[in-house]
Amino acid sequence: MPRECPPNTRPYTIKAGDTLFNIAINNNTTVPAIISVNPEIDPNNLRIGEEICVPGQREYPACPEGNYYTIKTGDTIFSIASFYNVSVDDLIEANPGIDVENLRIGQIICIPLATPPVTCPEGSRQYTVKRGDTFYSIAEKYNTSVEVLYRYNPTIRDPQALLIGQKICVPD
Repeated sequence: MPRECPPNTRPYTIKAGDTLFNIAINNNTTVPAIISVNPEIDPNNLRIGEEICVPGQREYPACPEGNYYTIKTGDTIFSIASFYNVSVDDLIEANPGIDVENLRIGQIICIPLATPPVTCPEGSRQYTVKRGDTFYSIAEKYNTSVEVLYRYNPTIRDPQALLIGQKICVPD
């Protein structure tokens, strides 16, 4: 199965003789941009057949949890922060060099995992959101409903705003 890469990146399979430098040159990006979307790779020990993600822009914010977001028409730093329930300051800190007055459509930014700690009510336990999770898939996994998940997680305003690594409450 091909690697799932963040928005505005594509999978690339390491071939004999590849270095991050020549991959960057051949793909009009930079070594730091490649490393930022592949924090798990060892730049000095690329393995033939290993799949990495290659960014489509020259500068790519480091994003440890992989919560990337592509700027759309009408987005503001405030609307993005509000949607993901993170502070504007945390969003700006996670994206050094971002021009908050001039967001570029198609630009990739990092949504930091800056959610408050979760204390789950009795009869529930913490679950860590994984890549690809939705409220529906989590509800199915725990044999419950989306409505129950909303009751256990009243601070989540929009289930589309789940972040990888975020802690939520699920029924026991």
